[in-house]
Amino acid sequence: MAADNKKAGLRVQQLISAVLFAAVLGMAGWLTTRYPLEADWTAGNRNTLTAASEKQLAAMPEALTFKIFMYPRSDMRQAIEADLRRYQRVKANITVEFVDPGSNPALVREYNVSRAGEAVVEYQGRRETLAATTEQAITTALQRLAYGGERWIVFLEGHGERSIEDAEQNGYSEFAQLLRDKGLKVRALNLAKDLRVPDNTAALVVANPTRPLLAGEAKIVADWVTAGGNLLWLVDPAEGRVDPATSLDAVAKMLEVSWLRGTGILLESASLGLPPFVYVTTQYPANPVTQGFQENVLFPLVRGLSYKSAAGTAPPASGAWNAQPLLTTSDQAWLEIGALEGELEMNAPQGDTQGPLTLGVTLTREIPVASPKPAEGEPAPQAPKPLSQRVVLIGDSDFLGNAYFGQLGNSLLGLNVAQWLASRDEQLNIDIPKAPDRSLVLPAWGLYTIYVGFAFLLPAGLLGFGVTRWVMRRRK
Repeated sequence: MAADNKKAGLRVQQLISAVLFAAVLGMAGWLTTRYPLEADWTAGNRNTLTAASEKQLAAMPEALTFKIFMYPRSDMRQAIEADLRRYQRVKANITVEFVDPGSNPALVREYNVSRAGEAVVEYQGRRETLAATTEQAITTALQRLAYGGERWIVFLEGHGERSIEDAEQNGYSEFAQLLRDKGLKVRALNLAKDLRVPDNTAALVVANPTRPLLAGEAKIVADWVTAGGNLLWLVDPAEGRVDPATSLDAVAKMLEVSWLRGTGILLESASLGLPPFVYVTTQYPANPVTQGFQENVLFPLVRGLSYKSAAGTAPPASGAWNAQPLLTTSDQAWLEIGALEGELEMNAPQGDTQGPLTLGVTLTREIPVASPKPAEGEPAPQAPKPLSQRVVLIGDSDFLGNAYFGQLGNSLLGLNVAQWLASRDEQLNIDIPKAPDRSLVLPAWGLYTIYVGFAFLLPAGLLGFGVTRWVMRRRK
């Protein structure tokens, strides 16, 4: 009787345990649907949007539409849906449409689709075609779509400046291509030929002329800045007695800045295994261009400058420049006047300038705009907003050259400067790193080892093991 009671009690316990286990599973399933939890363990977090992409989506409040031109039974559909779902999690008003190219030839022609698998993203009536739906491709296309209109970054040429067409180490072709990828239009300007800076210029770039500008050309640049044009002026340390930067002294005087003679010497670079004339930034003063910027940047040769700093904390008067340092050095740095040979030492009697040095500065000002005269008998119109002008000066042009553009954060700083000059503040610090390689590339010896192992060694080992077991059993 006692044994029967014991068995009955055990069955009841088992039944209760089964019911509780089922209840726990049901509760866990309900919690996963009510409070979903996702984790991305892939290399480089490929399945999660970066903060840069989320920032880009936040800057585009209106609806986005993706049209995917793909045949219904394509194997790529699931992967593309997964890529776009990451964006839909962050931005609710994203629509994804799959279009069958065979059933909609008119739509294929309208969207200028060349092959199946292409995607077209639309925003505010503008379109971009995507050959892939990776995060880098999508977010870069969104950057191009975010701004309409024709605004150009114009590079001065004709005096030995860095050329956007030059693909050699000293050229700016990679910088120009990055600007195009981000939706900025780029062109060169020869003032001896064009005689004026185009009206649709967002910023004029003067990248270290090695020969002086003609007097008329220098006046055109000065008039452009006087009228409120944005300017990026890059100047390297002068070689020889003639300093080409002096041909734009009128511009420097207007900006209330002076380019200093000599090459920057930074002894702390030796601890990084670099020559003392190479500058690597580790921190930045408060500046809108570098706000939130955490990348180090390598400057091969630097030149200092001085600027007129505003006294006190009061805002500058209307039309006056507000200067903010962009790149600064430690107190141990100095500008070396002599040759960069032997053991370098600070020598003030010979003209060396002791640090800290300012290597870059941003200038802004508000230029009042005259109100149009009202017609007779009509009230005076509301005063127009003042024109906001932006200027960036940096004592080095090498850091944006092809030879150094891929080093550290050089490309991102150059992009930040261009975006800020073009008044695209929402685009600052938006750069999507490339996903790590998804393919495995083995050397020849590795492939040979795998081939020999699977084709000969593994079958021989299995055969030997089988024969050994057979012989052992026969002996028993």
